[in-house]
Amino acid sequence: MPRPRRGAPQTAATQPAPQLAPHRDRGTVAVILFQHGPLFESSLPLTVFGVDRRGQGLPYYRLLACMGEAGPLPTTGGILLATPYGLAAAEAAGTLIVPAWRSPTDRPPEPALATLRRAAKEGARIVGLDSGVFVLAAAGLLDGRRCTTHWLHAPALARRYPRTQVLPRELCVDDGEIITGAGAAAGLDACLHVVRRDHGAQAAARLARRLVFPAGRRGGQTPYFDNDVPDELRGDPLADAMAWALDHLTEPLDVDAMAARAAMSRRSFDRKFRGTVGVAPLQWLNAQRVMYAQRMLESTDLPMDQIAIRSGFGSLVAMRGHFRRMLSTSPTAYRNSFRTSPEERTAEPDSWAGPVKDEPDDVSENIAGVETSVDG
Repeated sequence: MPRPRRGAPQTAATQPAPQLAPHRDRGTVAVILFQHGPLFESSLPLTVFGVDRRGQGLPYYRLLACMGEAGPLPTTGGILLATPYGLAAAEAAGTLIVPAWRSPTDRPPEPALATLRRAAKEGARIVGLDSGVFVLAAAGLLDGRRCTTHWLHAPALARRYPRTQVLPRELCVDDGEIITGAGAAAGLDACLHVVRRDHGAQAAARLARRLVFPAGRRGGQTPYFDNDVPDELRGDPLADAMAWALDHLTEPLDVDAMAARAAMSRRSFDRKFRGTVGVAPLQWLNAQRVMYAQRMLESTDLPMDQIAIRSGFGSLVAMRGHFRRMLSTSPTAYRNSFRTSPEERTAEPDSWAGPVKDEPDDVSENIAGVETSVDG
């Protein structure tokens, strides 16, 4: 089966969803808000579904902003939210959206979880955005399903809810009546996908233009990853191997070496890495090399072939291939778009990982073996 275009909403065949209950309306959208939810993320579905744009020839949705727990709800900057509705109003909604949740370690309130479970059983569409995906997971709605969230939260989601299949590289994952979106501004991608499902691509594109936002972004979340080991992994045997790999990206390094660093067999390491981080170790390692190359392209005048060697790819051909897969662009085009001014450039990137080995042929040979199995 051909792989979907990177950045397009990932879809999966699921069991047939129950028919929408008669008292629920697909065009009624309930946005469930909680205490200490970030204001920006919380506002995205309100912006998409809460403005009447019928005079502009755009679809209309009835929006119900619902408090998921006792209010007023404190949010970013000390602002307090008092919504017009409580959870009872969500019983009329055919689409329920959870745009944010305060912490992966906090258990969402049971009344909100019960509301989501009941809505799912009655055929409603459930959407989780950013950290709000944790609320769907806590309700058991993601068991056995594919999902995404902000790349920074993905390891925590995969670790806390091992029955989910977390796809941290995706901006939006459509799994039937459960839709999940990545973090922050990527919530708009998921909301526009809902509009596209309901009213077609042209309506979604018109609305995207009104919002000054791309109608169908390409590239997924990978361009926005950073190379920090997530706090969720601190103390885990994988954390040392990941930190060590980040310090040795310029060297002939492969997944076997990472497994040895973690004192695990390759098979056990692969399984634990996938379950904890949400991606295969080889995908993660290649992504780190791409990110390291990105920083050099942004902040140095080094030739392309030198950047390919210093980021551990060993050859410009290999680096180009990974840039195409992960960023849907070439190293040259990336440098032209993101290069800093001459005054801001340095001889090396800020997080320079060490001197280059004088054995580029060995590096190239090592990476060539990796290149044949990029998806791990």
